[in-house]
Amino acid sequence: MASGELGLSTRFSFTRKTPAAQAGPDVAELLAVVDSYEPSRPVGGLPDGDHAFLIALGDLQFGKIDGDGVEGTLRRTVECIDRAAELLDVYRGRVDIGHVHLGWLGDHVEGFQSQGGANVWRTRLTLTEQIRLTRRVMLHAALTFAPMAERVTMAAVPGNHGEAVRISGKGMTRYDDSHDTESLIAVRDALDLAPDLYGHVECYVPDTDELTVVVDCAGTTVAHAHGHQWRPGKHWEWWRGQAFNKSSAMHTADLLLAGHLHHEHVDTDGARTFIQPPAMESESTWWRHAKGTTGAPGLMVALTKDGHTPVKEVVR
Repeated sequence: MASGELGLSTRFSFTRKTPAAQAGPDVAELLAVVDSYEPSRPVGGLPDGDHAFLIALGDLQFGKIDGDGVEGTLRRTVECIDRAAELLDVYRGRVDIGHVHLGWLGDHVEGFQSQGGANVWRTRLTLTEQIRLTRRVMLHAALTFAPMAERVTMAAVPGNHGEAVRISGKGMTRYDDSHDTESLIAVRDALDLAPDLYGHVECYVPDTDELTVVVDCAGTTVAHAHGHQWRPGKHWEWWRGQAFNKSSAMHTADLLLAGHLHHEHVDTDGARTFIQPPAMESESTWWRHAKGTTGAPGLMVALTKDGHTPVKEVVR
């Protein structure tokens, strides 16, 4: 020692220990929820009519542990789609419906890109498992509604959680490079294998390097966006900016469907309507800790014709 006395020196070595992989839910059991459905077949021809029946859903965020987890979100999504199909028959007692349209509004997977990867530990499914669930739910919707209308359309838009590539927290590829939209493209490829049954089912995703897509539904131009492009409550300002560009399809939109903010919101401005369905996940635990509120999950259905959307309903 410095004093000349004998001392004791203790040394430690440290190595990094990789934690054991978390046991996620059994994907085969999850898919059994979807596989138990037996699609009906049309009898005597597909129903026709001058109205469109819209189903808007998003923010499924398959994979995260919040709330009732993957199992709860998947079960709720399938049940809500089935209830929407039942409501279609109810609304047919009021108007003739020849077009069914489903808007998939982004964040269908939790992914590992959002919040700089801070959500990784709280995500129980691998990315491929999240995408697989998304595809199967989209396919379930297509099989459910294909026999129920002369024209069936589905549109999907990219959300922030579904971005395919981020480096240093920033997206590094095209804006349309998204698992949210690629899932619907894969479903379209599957439907093409049975053109006699599903040739009337159309699928739409944004053009190259775009984030929005529009579809004509019984004379109503329906636009789709995820909602991460504007601040809360600023949807009209964003829409006006997009509509100012006459080369943008948003210039002609009558109705805007958007997700991202996880709660029901319906707004009108003149002849235009904005519909934001709730999230499909039951809650964001971070939001509950910060604000105290949980979610009120579900999807929304609506009737539209010639630019007017007078009937809207939440399905839970």
